[in-house]
Amino acid sequence: MKDVVIIGAGFHAFGRFDKTAEEIGSHAARMALADAGLAWSDIQASYLSRMYLPATSGARILRKLGGTDMPIVDIEAACASGGAALRQGVLAIRSGECDVVMVLGAEKMPRGFMDPRMIYADWQIEMGLSLNPSYWSMRAMRHMHEYGTTDLQIAKIAYKNHRNSVHNPNAMYRKEFSLEEILGSPLVCDPIRRLEICAPDDGAAAVVIASADYARKIGARAPITIAGSVHTIARYSADFRCPADSMSATANNEGPTEVTARKAYEQAGLGAEDVDCFEVQDTDAFCELEIYEELQMCPVGEGGRLIDEGVTEITGKHPVNMSGGLISKGEPVGASHLGQVVEIVSQLRGESGARQVEGARVGLAHVLGAGGNCAITILRK
Repeated sequence: MKDVVIIGAGFHAFGRFDKTAEEIGSHAARMALADAGLAWSDIQASYLSRMYLPATSGARILRKLGGTDMPIVDIEAACASGGAALRQGVLAIRSGECDVVMVLGAEKMPRGFMDPRMIYADWQIEMGLSLNPSYWSMRAMRHMHEYGTTDLQIAKIAYKNHRNSVHNPNAMYRKEFSLEEILGSPLVCDPIRRLEICAPDDGAAAVVIASADYARKIGARAPITIAGSVHTIARYSADFRCPADSMSATANNEGPTEVTARKAYEQAGLGAEDVDCFEVQDTDAFCELEIYEELQMCPVGEGGRLIDEGVTEITGKHPVNMSGGLISKGEPVGASHLGQVVEIVSQLRGESGARQVEGARVGLAHVLGAGGNCAITILRK
């Protein structure tokens, strides 16, 4: 297969803005082009990841860069939309159809929880299973029962991510909270608290990807190799938190994160021990803890130990969510994964300032969402 590299990255801060999706998305796209040293006319195909924006939003946003007859395709896969779009761009280059592609994620999210009618069946809505914190809570409570995970360990993850966000100018919230403030914040759905969950918001992120040959031809600055790009959907259930442990119906019922991680590690020829930094789904703090286990950073049931021992701090063995994570950045769904990818690119280039992981050469971005959609991208310097 052809090697595919990221040669440009761009970002529009996540938050709430009095701007249109066209303004937000085109800002990130222009930044990515400038970073790549390319003109819009050099791009051969484009993909937009989005969930709430209307049809043909990719063409509407990118028309601000100029008229074109290139293919521009909208892609939606819930929280994994950005990973699905990036994979399509990678496949277009590996196939030989294109040499250089733009992948853009953009979103303007309504306030409050996601509209359940977009995702769930009527019976799930009637039973109260459609509001995110309900199933976040059930997974957390069961993990606490099975393995002794504590409220304090969950709060420590939120504490870490809020502290990291202080150094991220693109985060929606850039305030450090004490453990006492986090544990004292209102319960949303026991044991998940207000300061342990993310908020929907607006934002955009973009990357320009190319074949390694094309990158060499134009003398691209600091190309970053896409070593793995995988998107999967849960095999057995729309419940996206169904790992292969004692809580599963069957011993071989791997959840989407486990399946996607296995495929991504195989594709990259790497394992969790080779990854220097991670950006992962933390729609709630417990979700991050469980993902430690599902990404093979530790055995099942030991996620709490990692946060207790500082393993996932920026200075730890497995730094996680150096950006502050979704808890601090918010989650504009279509831009979420590409935002993670841009953060990893910054880390591997050594451009992350106070949140820099020293000597980072391999990074992993992970998203997980409705319908069992999961995507993982592994980048290598």
